[in-house]
Amino acid sequence: MREDAFFRISKEVRDVVLYLDGQLTLRERPGLANASASESDKYEELIVNPGVLTLVRQRGNIDCGGVEFVVIRYGNFWQTVWPVKGGHVSLG
Repeated sequence: MREDAFFRISKEVRDVVLYLDGQLTLRERPGLANASASESDKYEELIVNPGVLTLVRQRGNIDCGGVEFVVIRYGNFWQTVWPVKGGHVSLG
């Protein structure tokens, strides 16, 4: 996957994260206002988002037909997380 392609979707895309097979790639659009700290973003992608995906996947697989994605609404932006083979893709 090429993270550049995600930035071309819309100027509203703030950041693109690929967490695949234990490797984290995090790219942020330059010049963002109200951006979170990159160290905080790193741990969100290594710990929080995989945990959230595990929880909603387990629930979704019981009797809801699985899960396609998760949307998280923070105060300054939205984060959408898609489970993919070997990890997840996250767009802010």
